Amino acid sequence: MQQAGASPDCDVLVIGGGPAGSSVAALLAERGRRVVLIEKDKHPRFHIGESLLPHNLPLLDRLGVRGQIETTAQHKHGIEFVSPFHGKSVRYEFAKAWDNRFPYAFQVRRSVFDHILLRNAGAKGAEIIEECRVTAVDFPENGHPLVSARDKDGVTRQWRAAFIVDASGRDTVLASQMGAKERNPRNDSAAIFGHFSGARRLEGRAEGNITIVWFEHGWFWFIPLADGTTSIGAVCPAAFFKNRGTDLTNFFMGLIASSPEIADRLKDATLVGNVTATGNYAYASKTTSGRNFLMAGDACAFIDPVFSTGVYLAMKTGFWAADAVDACLSKPHRAAGVLKRYDVMTRQALNSFTWFIYRIREPAMRNLFMSPRNWFRMEEAVLSLLAGGIFDGWSIRLRLYMFRAIYYATKLSNVRFRVNGEPRSAGVSKPRKASS
Repeated sequence: MQQAGASPDCDVLVIGGGPAGSSVAALLAERGRRVVLIEKDKHPRFHIGESLLPHNLPLLDRLGVRGQIETTAQHKHGIEFVSPFHGKSVRYEFAKAWDNRFPYAFQVRRSVFDHILLRNAGAKGAEIIEECRVTAVDFPENGHPLVSARDKDGVTRQWRAAFIVDASGRDTVLASQMGAKERNPRNDSAAIFGHFSGARRLEGRAEGNITIVWFEHGWFWFIPLADGTTSIGAVCPAAFFKNRGTDLTNFFMGLIASSPEIADRLKDATLVGNVTATGNYAYASKTTSGRNFLMAGDACAFIDPVFSTGVYLAMKTGFWAADAVDACLSKPHRAAGVLKRYDVMTRQALNSFTWFIYRIREPAMRNLFMSPRNWFRMEEAVLSLLAGGIFDGWSIRLRLYMFRAIYYATKLSNVRFRVNGEPRSAGVSKPRKASS
């Protein structure tokens, strides 16, 4: 049994070896902290969420891994939205964002990407323990937190740590243990996805761009990868999946057939591997931190991936977590204030994206994205949001608030049209050539 005042086995124990966990482990190990990272799987391993944002690049530079990532990644210069409700597609280029220092991002194989980040953390001094699943974390009133885990041989192992970082992703180890995990009632979605070879991509410089295609039941992602495969996924209300009435593969192929744009791009393609589905898509923890612990990345919240925010927010919160943990260990008397600031920054980052995400299926929001206008440089501000530049000052925030005002005016106008019996849209047709 742990004795009060006993020395910890490590300064920081990180649960999870994804982008958040590997980032915080590398940064703290660089600062001389004794870091143990426990990962349930053996890397490389499959993971969904292959599309990065331009503002991931300075984070990769800071970790010193950008060169390794770039040699295995597909360049992504922008994003394309396709709307059958408008009969056209629109492309946005990151180079036209308010801050144009980051004109591209990467599409990555997460198995490769995550493995590079994990190896980097180990090279910087973190102890990496794979194939070991955390089963419980105890927080005694006196003494250090105690982490229990079970390794691949079924042996229970324990560590005492001065501080715990939960970066366990959708496993949400601490939030689940504490009963703090809550589903997001405003975005009760599920996803189904697979990989295809031979998919028709955009041409030239736009070949690696992500495409978002709206359809009757939600939206598709189309993510080209450097090895020639393309990640295809559909995000729909969770209730829509419950009555599918067939196996996953046939259900997925039926969804693809219902979207003329996606069906056309995949008409000569071949499904590679299995079709996978995941539910409980959007959630958040009621708390992100407490005495001797904090949560980073998907361990504290996950939002709809329509803007490809997953890896970016995981790494960004991992960077903030490293600063917060280091400050808590250096000056324990200031820990409460440090963790409060961490909580505020994390929730502000999530909220910056979620306002748009909650409304992405609304006709008014589709209308605005499909008919871009750069009034008062609002288009540049929205592009900065899509690039991950949500912390670039009040000039961008002000224009995003202006965009919100236009959205509400557009929505009100749509309501008046319906009240007066006027049509909501011109109907559905095959998308035309992209405009910008």
